[in-house]
Amino acid sequence: MRFELLHPADQLVMMMNRIYYRGMTTTSGGNLSIRDENGDMWITPSGIDKGMLTRDDIMLVKADGTIEGRHKPSSEYPFHLSVFRRRPDIGAVLHAHSPGLVAFSIARKLPDVNLIPTVRKICGELAIATYAVPGSAELGENIALEFDQGHSVVLLENHGVVIGAKDIFQAFMAFETIESSALLEINAKKIGQPHALSEERIEATDVKNRVELKEFVPQTHSSEENAARRDLVKLIRRSYDQGLFTSTQGTYSVRLSDGSFLITPYGKDRAYLEAEDIVLIREGQREAGKIPSRSVPLHAEIYRRHPDVKSVLVAHPPNIMAFAVTDAVFDSRTIPESYILLRQIAKVPFGVSFMDPALVARALSAKTPAVICENDCVIVTGSSLLNAFDRLEVAEFTAKSILASTAIGDIVHISDREIHDINVAFKLED
Repeated sequence: MRFELLHPADQLVMMMNRIYYRGMTTTSGGNLSIRDENGDMWITPSGIDKGMLTRDDIMLVKADGTIEGRHKPSSEYPFHLSVFRRRPDIGAVLHAHSPGLVAFSIARKLPDVNLIPTVRKICGELAIATYAVPGSAELGENIALEFDQGHSVVLLENHGVVIGAKDIFQAFMAFETIESSALLEINAKKIGQPHALSEERIEATDVKNRVELKEFVPQTHSSEENAARRDLVKLIRRSYDQGLFTSTQGTYSVRLSDGSFLITPYGKDRAYLEAEDIVLIREGQREAGKIPSRSVPLHAEIYRRHPDVKSVLVAHPPNIMAFAVTDAVFDSRTIPESYILLRQIAKVPFGVSFMDPALVARALSAKTPAVICENDCVIVTGSSLLNAFDRLEVAEFTAKSILASTAIGDIVHISDREIHDINVAFKLED
């Protein structure tokens, strides 16, 4: 999708729709704005249902102060104007009251941007603005002061978050990223003390950008390949809707019968992927004109070592990732389904997914179909795409249940004897 070709009003409707239906704002909460090439500001209206916006609801505040539209602009439009005046590099402003960031704003603390490497790279260092009455000139000044310091993600005491970026999609991506990280930190603190990454470790992830593959032009596309493309897109979109993915994070691949495999592209919005966006990898080369996920070497090594694996998923779901950033051990012996599908999940050191894929591949087996990479991701394998997706879903649901149990009492795991009975009943390896 060429997002930049949409009219500003259509961009605002699309982004507000995503924010609302992903549960990151309420019917009356939040506002978005875009500054166009004329210096005019397009902004969401005041008092209109955020889940039912249309392009005709969007308001225009012209550079000379004239207001056009059938509603009133958001009551907080003064701080949007303030940010635009102070930061000519910013073309869009997002304000919302997402649960994770509101939790930090009412505690008047900043979330840690160093739990996983992508957060600080996308969001930069955060700031927090002093509380003031919503819509007031004082609030606008408090926010603008933080943007003056070069910050682009600013929490508001007892209020929410304001994010500025070059366009509204970049603002949304930063919002989605920092909200996911905030929820991850909250979840992690239920089971232990989160461990942040050092500057050196975050910088080490730049090695991912050095994956270079020669191109090839496919002469034909088999029915098997086309079906796999269709199924990948279907489950990628479902993963996004369920919060297993974010806009730009999360990679799925499927091995084809000739040994080639299909993989998610790099840098494309997961919510709008089409079958033609998926990248074919064959004999170490990439489909011409497309940039595949930077984790191609990892997927290739897993397929090389495990002929029975037909699909590999890499994701960052907020519940199971709590185990990636703490010392807590993920134990699947909670309910039979969790144990049957997941058996045991290993934990491997940070960085091996991109610096030592062979170590990850060696950690996987029939008894260990998934691994957690410290401060990075969870990697799940399966005998088919659906089998791998099922495992990822079950892992995230199991982690969510474990986190919820911390408010109730100690977990009673299925006993060794009961595990033996399950192994016999379902013909699993002991």
